[in-house]
Amino acid sequence: MNSLNSQVSYKQLSAFFLPLGFSASLTSITHVIINGTLTRSEDAAFIIACYAVAFALFGIVERPIIVIRQTSSALVKDKQSFKLLNIFLLYVMGIVFLFSSLLAYSSIGDWMYVHFFNADENMVHTISQTFKVITFVLLFSGIRAIYQGIIINHLETKWLTIGVVIRLIGMFVIAYLLVIMDYITSMGGAFIFLVGMIIECAISVWKGHFIIKDYPENLNSNKLRKSDIFKFYTPLVFYFIIQTMMIPIVYVFLAKSENIQMGIASFALASSITNLVLSFFMYTHQIVLQFYEKNKKRVINFTLLISVIPSVLLVVLCFSSAGNWFMETVMGADRVLAETTLEVLKFFLLKTIVYPIVDFLNGFLMLQRQTNRMILSQVINLIAVLITLSILIYTVPQLNGINGAIAASIGEVAGLVVVYSIVNKMSQRKISGKEKITLGI
Repeated sequence: MNSLNSQVSYKQLSAFFLPLGFSASLTSITHVIINGTLTRSEDAAFIIACYAVAFALFGIVERPIIVIRQTSSALVKDKQSFKLLNIFLLYVMGIVFLFSSLLAYSSIGDWMYVHFFNADENMVHTISQTFKVITFVLLFSGIRAIYQGIIINHLETKWLTIGVVIRLIGMFVIAYLLVIMDYITSMGGAFIFLVGMIIECAISVWKGHFIIKDYPENLNSNKLRKSDIFKFYTPLVFYFIIQTMMIPIVYVFLAKSENIQMGIASFALASSITNLVLSFFMYTHQIVLQFYEKNKKRVINFTLLISVIPSVLLVVLCFSSAGNWFMETVMGADRVLAETTLEVLKFFLLKTIVYPIVDFLNGFLMLQRQTNRMILSQVINLIAVLITLSILIYTVPQLNGINGAIAASIGEVAGLVVVYSIVNKMSQRKISGKEKITLGI
């Protein structure tokens, strides 16, 4: 066992994870760029609210495609399994794009904006036009996901960072041009997003293609079947769809706030900033997938060490002058929107503490091919959010966006309790030879 543990050093863990973390954080800057551009319009609250609703709906329909990244990383080991997953991806993309087109080009989408998202009638047209542009992002997102899974599995994570950097440069250029041309609309924000995805997709395909060329044709010891993909993939889809539904559900409740547009806009900005500081740890599960079986102790220690960073960053923003400078200078928000957003941000602190631990435990469930067990924690998370919002929005509607942040944090804690309980029971029951597999918990 000691010889096995010696195979992974902290330097190797850092070399693998830091580029993943940087790429995820830089990806979150995508939405900071877009929101920062939209805040420079004359009717910023309206435009941001419309874009937020369109993007929230997009986030739900995109999840079945995004999950291909984890599936590819965990299951693809040879050319045969890659081809099989490619076919699977085509079916998924076809269904998702067809459904998205139905929402974009029929009255069904308009009905959803009004009745599900509680959008005002004057917002419907703008939301619809924005969603039509965002729908095309799905095609490039799916292709990017399968090749990024290959890149991660091959430990070439620096290429994810390179791809995102080039993506952001392209997005900055488009955003700058839109500001210069004074074309700052919700649809313009969607166009910035589309251009960025096309750029990152092209780089992922280019690098992933060279890696796959060196893969063996078929590993009999790891023969992948369609049923294996379906069993691993399907629970992840439901997990992330439920996760993505959190934001639009919050918007539905915030539409009952005293100040609807300010409530949604401040929560959208605070949520995007929270995701920015958390994004560094959205790949924590990949550390478990790639290294946990090689060195459990170092993986756990490494994760605990770096997991405090997002909370520290958020504290700096919320309780120092850096927050006002960031909101007004970087985000371009006016003083009222900036101060309101910072107040909302304070209530996201609890979520930043909990999230890295949840993702680490989910990584263990992925490693054990027990993705079906992840769904329960997310369902409890959703129920906790619903109950909290139901109470807050009818008792203190004047808190506006703060209610959403409180509910999101409480939901994350509820999810942690459940996933910890599941993993702890598994670690107590799972025995390999004479050694109990533990997580150090």
